[in-house]
Amino acid sequence: MSKLDSQIEDYLRFSQVERGLSNNTITAYRQDLTEFLDFLNEEDFNTWPTEATDIDAFLARQKDLNKATSSISRMISSLRKFYQWLARQNIQKLNPMIEIDPPKKEKRLPVALTQDEVERLLTQPDTSKKLGLRDRAILETLYATGMRVSELINLTQSNLHSDLRLVKVLGKGSKERLIPISPIALDWINKYEQEVRDPLVLEKNKYVEYIFLNSRGNILTRQAIWQIIKRYCQLAGINKDVTPHTLRHTFATHLLENGADLRVVQEILGHSDISTTQIYTNLTQKHILQVYNETHPRV
Repeated sequence: MSKLDSQIEDYLRFSQVERGLSNNTITAYRQDLTEFLDFLNEEDFNTWPTEATDIDAFLARQKDLNKATSSISRMISSLRKFYQWLARQNIQKLNPMIEIDPPKKEKRLPVALTQDEVERLLTQPDTSKKLGLRDRAILETLYATGMRVSELINLTQSNLHSDLRLVKVLGKGSKERLIPISPIALDWINKYEQEVRDPLVLEKNKYVEYIFLNSRGNILTRQAIWQIIKRYCQLAGINKDVTPHTLRHTFATHLLENGADLRVVQEILGHSDISTTQIYTNLTQKHILQVYNETHPRV
Protein backbone atom coordinates (compact mmCIF):
# COMPACT_ATOMS: atom_id res chain seq x y z
CA MET A 1 0.00 0.00 0.00
CA SER A 2 1.40 3.39 -1.03
CA LYS A 3 1.73 6.37 1.27
CA LEU A 4 -1.20 8.07 -0.46
CA ASP A 5 -3.35 4.95 -0.08
CA SER A 6 -2.55 4.86 3.64
CA GLN A 7 -3.51 8.51 4.06
CA ILE A 8 -6.87 7.87 2.41
CA GLU A 9 -7.49 4.98 4.81
CA ASP A 10 -6.52 7.15 7.77
CA TYR A 11 -8.90 9.85 6.63
CA LEU A 12 -11.77 7.38 6.17
CA ARG A 13 -11.19 5.94 9.66
CA PHE A 14 -11.20 9.46 11.08
CA SER A 15 -14.42 10.28 9.22
CA GLN A 16 -16.15 7.17 10.51
CA VAL A 17 -14.88 7.11 14.09
CA GLU A 18 -14.38 10.79 14.93
CA ARG A 19 -17.08 12.35 12.79
CA GLY A 20 -19.50 9.44 13.03
CA LEU A 21 -20.35 9.46 9.34
CA SER A 22 -22.57 6.73 7.94
CA ASN A 23 -21.31 3.71 6.03
CA ASN A 24 -22.92 5.06 2.85
CA THR A 25 -21.06 8.37 3.18
CA ILE A 26 -17.76 6.57 3.84
CA THR A 27 -18.34 4.41 0.76
CA ALA A 28 -18.96 7.52 -1.35
CA TYR A 29 -15.79 9.18 0.01
CA ARG A 30 -13.77 6.06 -0.71
CA GLN A 31 -15.04 5.88 -4.27
CA ASP A 32 -14.27 9.55 -4.97
CA LEU A 33 -10.80 9.48 -3.42
CA THR A 34 -9.91 6.20 -5.11
CA GLU A 35 -10.83 7.66 -8.51
CA PHE A 36 -8.72 10.71 -7.70
CA LEU A 37 -5.77 8.52 -6.69
CA ASP A 38 -6.10 6.43 -9.86
CA PHE A 39 -5.82 9.64 -11.87
CA LEU A 40 -2.74 10.73 -9.89
CA ASN A 41 -1.08 7.34 -10.44
CA GLU A 42 -1.70 7.62 -14.17
CA GLU A 43 -0.12 11.07 -14.16
CA ASP A 44 2.87 9.91 -12.01
CA PHE A 45 2.07 12.04 -8.96
CA ASN A 46 3.85 10.93 -5.78
CA THR A 47 2.22 13.54 -3.54
CA TRP A 48 -1.14 15.23 -3.38
CA PRO A 49 -1.36 18.01 -6.01
CA THR A 50 -1.01 21.59 -4.77
CA GLU A 51 -2.06 23.35 -7.99
CA ALA A 52 -5.67 24.03 -8.87
CA THR A 53 -4.83 23.27 -12.52
CA ASP A 54 -4.12 19.66 -11.58
CA ILE A 55 -7.50 19.38 -9.85
CA ASP A 56 -9.14 20.94 -12.90
CA ALA A 57 -7.47 18.33 -15.10
CA PHE A 58 -8.93 15.57 -12.95
CA LEU A 59 -12.41 17.14 -13.05
CA ALA A 60 -12.14 17.55 -16.82
CA ARG A 61 -11.46 13.81 -17.02
CA GLN A 62 -14.67 13.21 -15.07
CA LYS A 63 -16.61 15.32 -17.57
CA ASP A 64 -15.04 13.38 -20.45
CA LEU A 65 -16.36 10.21 -18.79
CA ASN A 66 -19.85 11.78 -18.94
CA LYS A 67 -20.18 11.95 -15.17
CA ALA A 68 -23.32 13.76 -14.03
CA THR A 69 -22.99 17.27 -12.66
CA SER A 70 -24.25 16.02 -9.30
CA SER A 71 -21.50 13.37 -9.20
CA ILE A 72 -18.81 15.93 -9.99
CA SER A 73 -20.19 18.26 -7.31
CA ARG A 74 -20.04 15.45 -4.78
CA MET A 75 -16.46 14.66 -5.83
CA ILE A 76 -15.42 18.28 -5.33
CA SER A 77 -17.00 18.22 -1.87
CA SER A 78 -15.14 14.99 -1.02
CA LEU A 79 -11.81 16.45 -2.14
CA ARG A 80 -12.44 19.70 -0.29
CA LYS A 81 -13.01 17.87 3.01
CA PHE A 82 -10.03 15.59 2.38
CA TYR A 83 -7.64 18.50 1.76
CA GLN A 84 -8.88 20.20 4.92
CA TRP A 85 -8.00 17.04 6.84
CA LEU A 86 -4.55 16.92 5.21
CA ALA A 87 -3.91 20.47 6.41
CA ARG A 88 -5.08 19.72 9.97
CA GLN A 89 -2.80 16.68 10.07
CA ASN A 90 0.14 18.79 8.85
CA ILE A 91 0.51 16.44 5.90
CA GLN A 92 0.04 19.20 3.35
CA LYS A 93 -0.69 22.84 4.05
CA LEU A 94 -1.30 24.04 0.49
CA ASN A 95 -4.94 23.53 -0.44
CA PRO A 96 -5.77 23.87 -4.16
CA MET A 97 -9.47 23.21 -3.49
CA ILE A 98 -10.01 26.80 -2.31
CA GLU A 99 -9.74 27.83 -5.98
CA ILE A 100 -12.19 25.21 -7.23
CA ASP A 101 -15.84 26.17 -7.70
CA PRO A 102 -18.59 23.56 -7.90
CA PRO A 103 -20.16 23.18 -11.36
CA LYS A 104 -23.35 25.06 -12.01
CA LYS A 105 -26.42 22.97 -11.47
CA GLU A 106 -28.13 21.85 -14.64
CA LYS A 107 -31.53 23.46 -14.99
CA ARG A 108 -33.97 20.73 -15.81
CA LEU A 109 -37.03 21.79 -17.71
CA PRO A 110 -40.22 20.67 -16.00
CA VAL A 111 -42.20 17.90 -17.67
CA ALA A 112 -45.39 19.07 -19.35
CA LEU A 113 -48.16 17.10 -21.02
CA THR A 114 -49.39 17.80 -24.52
CA GLN A 115 -52.99 18.90 -24.97
CA ASP A 116 -53.80 15.46 -26.38
CA GLU A 117 -52.29 13.79 -23.29
CA VAL A 118 -54.30 16.08 -21.02
CA GLU A 119 -57.52 15.12 -22.80
CA ARG A 120 -56.71 11.43 -22.46
CA LEU A 121 -55.87 11.85 -18.78
CA LEU A 122 -59.02 13.79 -17.94
CA THR A 123 -61.29 11.19 -19.50
CA GLN A 124 -59.84 8.18 -17.66
CA PRO A 125 -61.89 8.32 -14.42
CA ASP A 126 -65.10 6.30 -14.54
CA THR A 127 -67.56 9.04 -13.63
CA SER A 128 -70.40 6.56 -13.15
CA LYS A 129 -68.67 5.70 -9.89
CA LYS A 130 -68.36 7.95 -6.85
CA LEU A 131 -64.55 7.99 -6.68
CA GLY A 132 -64.32 8.35 -10.43
CA LEU A 133 -66.52 11.44 -10.30
CA ARG A 134 -64.38 12.90 -7.50
CA ASP A 135 -61.17 12.12 -9.38
CA ARG A 136 -62.44 13.78 -12.55
CA ALA A 137 -63.26 16.91 -10.53
CA ILE A 138 -59.76 16.85 -9.00
CA LEU A 139 -57.98 16.49 -12.36
CA GLU A 140 -60.13 19.17 -13.97
CA THR A 141 -59.45 21.56 -11.07
CA LEU A 142 -55.68 21.04 -11.14
CA TYR A 143 -55.48 21.60 -14.90
CA ALA A 144 -57.93 24.52 -14.88
CA THR A 145 -56.15 26.48 -12.15
CA GLY A 146 -52.49 25.39 -11.96
CA MET A 147 -52.77 25.32 -8.18
CA ARG A 148 -50.38 23.34 -6.00
CA VAL A 149 -51.53 20.03 -4.54
CA SER A 150 -51.29 21.47 -1.02
CA GLU A 151 -53.62 24.25 -2.13
CA LEU A 152 -56.06 21.76 -3.66
CA ILE A 153 -56.40 19.51 -0.62
CA ASN A 154 -57.03 22.54 1.60
CA LEU A 155 -59.75 24.05 -0.57
CA THR A 156 -62.93 24.83 1.34
CA GLN A 157 -66.44 25.74 0.34
CA SER A 158 -65.82 29.37 1.21
CA ASN A 159 -62.84 29.43 -1.19
CA LEU A 160 -65.00 28.74 -4.19
CA HIS A 161 -66.75 31.70 -5.84
CA SER A 162 -68.63 29.97 -8.63
CA ASP A 163 -70.61 33.04 -9.64
CA LEU A 164 -67.37 34.95 -10.31
CA ARG A 165 -65.56 31.89 -11.66
CA LEU A 166 -62.79 32.42 -9.13
CA VAL A 167 -61.19 30.30 -6.44
CA LYS A 168 -59.23 31.65 -3.49
CA VAL A 169 -56.16 29.68 -2.43
CA LEU A 170 -53.71 29.99 0.41
CA GLY A 171 -50.25 29.62 -1.09
CA LYS A 172 -46.68 29.64 0.17
CA GLY A 173 -45.97 32.06 2.98
CA SER A 174 -49.71 32.09 3.76
CA LYS A 175 -50.29 34.42 0.81
CA GLU A 176 -53.82 34.44 -0.54
CA ARG A 177 -54.52 34.81 -4.24
CA LEU A 178 -57.54 34.56 -6.52
CA ILE A 179 -57.33 32.19 -9.49
CA PRO A 180 -59.75 32.01 -12.43
CA ILE A 181 -61.38 28.61 -12.84
CA SER A 182 -63.05 27.28 -15.98
CA PRO A 183 -66.80 26.60 -16.22
CA ILE A 184 -65.97 22.97 -17.10
CA ALA A 185 -64.03 22.47 -13.87
CA LEU A 186 -66.80 24.18 -11.89
CA ASP A 187 -69.39 21.88 -13.45
CA TRP A 188 -67.43 18.80 -12.41
CA ILE A 189 -66.94 20.14 -8.90
CA ASN A 190 -70.66 20.90 -8.64
CA LYS A 191 -71.59 17.44 -9.89
CA TYR A 192 -69.14 15.81 -7.45
CA GLU A 193 -70.44 17.88 -4.53
CA GLN A 194 -74.09 17.13 -5.19
CA GLU A 195 -73.73 13.41 -5.91
CA VAL A 196 -70.78 12.38 -3.74
CA ARG A 197 -69.44 14.90 -1.26
CA ASP A 198 -72.61 16.31 0.30
CA PRO A 199 -74.15 12.89 1.10
CA LEU A 200 -70.77 11.79 2.51
CA VAL A 201 -70.53 14.86 4.74
CA LEU A 202 -74.06 14.31 6.03
CA GLU A 203 -73.21 10.71 6.81
CA LYS A 204 -69.85 11.33 8.50
CA ASN A 205 -70.58 14.80 9.94
CA LYS A 206 -66.98 15.98 9.74
CA TYR A 207 -64.75 18.13 7.53
CA VAL A 208 -67.89 19.86 6.34
CA GLU A 209 -65.92 22.77 4.85
CA TYR A 210 -63.35 20.87 2.77
CA ILE A 211 -64.24 20.20 -0.85
CA PHE A 212 -62.24 17.09 -1.75
CA LEU A 213 -62.57 14.13 0.64
CA ASN A 214 -61.66 10.45 0.60
CA SER A 215 -64.19 7.62 0.78
CA ARG A 216 -64.18 7.77 4.59
CA GLY A 217 -64.99 11.48 4.65
CA ASN A 218 -61.46 12.56 5.61
CA ILE A 219 -59.23 15.18 3.98
CA LEU A 220 -57.18 13.84 1.09
CA THR A 221 -53.39 13.66 1.42
CA ARG A 222 -50.73 14.72 -1.08
CA GLN A 223 -49.80 11.05 -1.48
CA ALA A 224 -53.38 10.17 -2.38
CA ILE A 225 -53.42 12.80 -5.16
CA TRP A 226 -50.07 11.48 -6.42
CA GLN A 227 -51.48 7.94 -6.58
CA ILE A 228 -54.62 9.12 -8.36
CA ILE A 229 -52.62 10.87 -11.08
CA LYS A 230 -50.17 7.97 -11.49
CA ARG A 231 -53.03 5.49 -11.90
CA TYR A 232 -54.85 7.49 -14.55
CA CYS A 233 -51.64 8.29 -16.45
CA GLN A 234 -50.99 4.57 -16.64
CA LEU A 235 -54.53 3.95 -17.92
CA ALA A 236 -54.10 6.75 -20.47
CA GLY A 237 -50.83 5.25 -21.74
CA ILE A 238 -48.81 8.32 -20.75
CA ASN A 239 -45.21 7.21 -20.24
CA LYS A 240 -43.81 10.50 -18.94
CA ASP A 241 -42.75 10.87 -15.30
CA VAL A 242 -45.95 12.62 -14.22
CA THR A 243 -46.45 14.01 -10.72
CA PRO A 244 -49.18 16.27 -9.34
CA HIS A 245 -46.85 19.22 -10.06
CA THR A 246 -46.81 18.18 -13.74
CA LEU A 247 -50.36 19.45 -14.16
CA ARG A 248 -49.23 22.81 -12.75
CA HIS A 249 -46.36 22.89 -15.26
CA THR A 250 -48.75 21.87 -18.03
CA PHE A 251 -51.25 24.57 -17.10
CA ALA A 252 -48.57 27.28 -17.29
CA THR A 253 -47.07 25.95 -20.51
CA HIS A 254 -50.40 25.78 -22.32
CA LEU A 255 -51.33 29.31 -21.24
CA LEU A 256 -48.06 30.69 -22.60
CA GLU A 257 -48.27 28.64 -25.79
CA ASN A 258 -51.65 30.21 -26.44
CA GLY A 259 -50.44 33.78 -25.92
CA ALA A 260 -50.86 34.50 -22.21
CA ASP A 261 -48.74 37.27 -20.73
CA LEU A 262 -45.89 36.03 -18.52
CA ARG A 263 -46.87 38.42 -15.70
CA VAL A 264 -50.41 37.08 -15.69
CA VAL A 265 -49.16 33.50 -15.45
CA GLN A 266 -46.82 34.56 -12.62
CA GLU A 267 -49.77 36.04 -10.72
CA ILE A 268 -51.94 32.97 -11.21
CA LEU A 269 -49.19 30.57 -10.12
CA GLY A 270 -48.33 32.71 -7.11
CA HIS A 271 -44.62 33.06 -7.95
CA SER A 272 -43.00 35.88 -6.00
CA ASP A 273 -40.17 36.14 -8.56
CA ILE A 274 -40.87 36.19 -12.28
CA SER A 275 -37.62 34.31 -12.95
CA THR A 276 -39.37 31.24 -11.52
CA THR A 277 -42.11 31.61 -14.11
CA GLN A 278 -39.66 32.24 -16.95
CA ILE A 279 -38.58 28.60 -17.00
CA TYR A 280 -41.83 27.89 -18.83
CA THR A 281 -40.79 30.15 -21.69
CA ASN A 282 -38.13 27.56 -22.56
CA LEU A 283 -40.88 25.02 -23.04
CA THR A 284 -42.95 27.34 -25.20
CA GLN A 285 -39.91 28.23 -27.32
CA LYS A 286 -39.55 24.53 -28.10
CA HIS A 287 -43.21 24.53 -29.11
CA ILE A 288 -42.70 27.59 -31.35
CA LEU A 289 -39.75 25.90 -33.08
CA GLN A 290 -41.79 22.74 -33.58
CA VAL A 291 -44.68 24.70 -35.13
CA TYR A 292 -42.23 26.59 -37.36
CA ASN A 293 -40.61 23.38 -38.58
CA GLU A 294 -43.99 21.81 -39.26
CA THR A 295 -45.55 24.76 -41.06
CA HIS A 296 -42.89 26.80 -42.87
CA PRO A 297 -42.79 25.82 -46.57
CA ARG A 298 -39.00 26.23 -46.84
CA VAL A 299 -38.01 24.12 -43.84
